Amino acid sequence: MKNKKLRNVAIIAHVDHGKTTMVDCILDQTGVFKEHQEMGTCVLDNNDIERERGITILSKNVAVEYKGVKINIVDTPGHADFGGEVERVLGMVDGALLIVDAQEGPMPQTRFVLQKALELGIRIIVVINKIDKPGADPDGTLDKVFDLFTELTDREDLIDFPIIYSSSLNRYAKVNLEDENVNMLPLLDCILENIEGPEADVDLPLQLQITTLDYNEYVGRIAIGRIENGNGSIKSQEQVTLLKADGTAQKGKIVKLFGFKDLGRVEIQEASAGDIVGIAGFSDIQIGETISCLVNPVALPLIKIDEPTLSMNFSINDSPFAGTEGKFFTSRHLRDRLFKEAVKDLSLEVFE
Repeated sequence: MKNKKLRNVAIIAHVDHGKTTMVDCILDQTGVFKEHQEMGTCVLDNNDIERERGITILSKNVAVEYKGVKINIVDTPGHADFGGEVERVLGMVDGALLIVDAQEGPMPQTRFVLQKALELGIRIIVVINKIDKPGADPDGTLDKVFDLFTELTDREDLIDFPIIYSSSLNRYAKVNLEDENVNMLPLLDCILENIEGPEADVDLPLQLQITTLDYNEYVGRIAIGRIENGNGSIKSQEQVTLLKADGTAQKGKIVKLFGFKDLGRVEIQEASAGDIVGIAGFSDIQIGETISCLVNPVALPLIKIDEPTLSMNFSINDSPFAGTEGKFFTSRHLRDRLFKEAVKDLSLEVFE
């Protein structure tokens, strides 16, 4: 069964190729920012460090309505350091926008995220961005992207990718370079035409795999994932089974069910297969675990993440300036913070 009223799309690119700015344009031109609201800049980079460094670190979900179809958009990190975040997100989507700078061309992270997407068989729309730059070479960049595709996969259906030319700074996208510059809507039309709605097996029991964790001080841990299969919908207050990574099963109730609309989460009463939702009610739920039905639950394969690329030792500060600045001075504070982060980030490993 395909859900024709839904599209799940990730935006992937090398750092600073215009991902988050493009999301800003899509949000604005689909009416997320009302007339009395001022459009923000890089509104999804709302983490303090993201704002300071001007990069995306954490993947974030937004949703827009276009021509009667809900489009779930996931903005992903552009640094290879946060590859674990990208890998998890790609498991939730059916298509991706690969954004490439028209002047710089494909970069190392472009190759990394594209390889992950092609391994999963995800349909790619190539967006040649920043075509307004003085040194832009859209045709040369497209040739390099095509060479990269043929190097990474031999599937003709994936190599035959649709192309969009854009300038997210000037807020337009177009199918052909000679087309008139108007708005970003040709990109949304391309998504509807080339990325299919999510498929679900109605003969299988409810299955929802957790790919991201968030926290709310009122409801506690919120587990986010896509409803993979099931012949019905998932409902708030429903009794379900949590299938743990160690093979055990834990019965519980969905205390709160969240969907995504515009810039944030909204509480909903039910959601159907293929949609991306957040669930509250399980205090010890982990990334990769499966929520299934109460009777005859079936787990999905655990998510495999590449090994961490960087290792660090944290030891006693013997500097003469120790304790003169900063908020936390003791190793206990550092230890607690690291283990707390390891709960949310599957690509982070912490050992004592």
